[in-house]
Amino acid sequence: MLALCVAGCQTAGKAATTNTLRVMTYNIHHGEGLDRKVDLQRIADLIKHEQADIVALQEVDKGVQRTAKRDCPAELAALTGMTCVFSNNYHFQGGEYGNAVLTRFPVKRWTNRHYKMLRPGEQRGLLQIVLDVHGRELVFLDTHVDFRGDDTERLLNADEIAEAIQPYRGRPMILCGDFNDTPESRTCQKLAQQFTDTWKAAGAGDGFSIPAEKPRKRIDYIWTSKEPAIQALKIWVPESEASDHRPVVAEFKLP
Repeated sequence: MLALCVAGCQTAGKAATTNTLRVMTYNIHHGEGLDRKVDLQRIADLIKHEQADIVALQEVDKGVQRTAKRDCPAELAALTGMTCVFSNNYHFQGGEYGNAVLTRFPVKRWTNRHYKMLRPGEQRGLLQIVLDVHGRELVFLDTHVDFRGDDTERLLNADEIAEAIQPYRGRPMILCGDFNDTPESRTCQKLAQQFTDTWKAAGAGDGFSIPAEKPRKRIDYIWTSKEPAIQALKIWVPESEASDHRPVVAEFKLP
């Protein structure tokens, strides 16, 4: 089942009064930090501190036993004052587990695509949202792809993403998520045929985001459409112990 959680916007992001837009991608590890405590408030505080206008979240629980059957998407919406769209990919411990997007912009429509699975495991998906950003449609995509050493399924996921975006051609697109692969991988090379890696366009340093305590790998990405292009102004990795990943934040100039 797919659910839409809505809360009124109470705080102003960067795009409220300017033509810039801040985007965050964050694998929140069901809200569990390095101290092994589930604390959604510190995730919400981080989002507000970074002044994110749209946030792609992965590993989000709804009604799951390990998080006391809490509706985490609804709680994060309330704590940030943003609209939340949640998509279930996997039924787990009596509840739902998947991706979510928090946004300060009106949601025009959305859908979720479950990836094809080549072997038993956790179902993964691609959450697709069309947002009204100052009267123009922006396509925002959120995903979390397969993690296993063999990249066969990740490569298939990249092909499915390329297929899924065809109806959105001509609109600016931002693709976020945990891709479980490094920049030189075949997965990222395939994604780069369709998208621009924001870190390569505007980043400084390594961009490592995992493990959160001492990051040594880059597997969390923000990608943008090549045509129409979106101008990346800057991108950074804030320090945080609210999850086993660190978030990645980018600021863009709207086309």
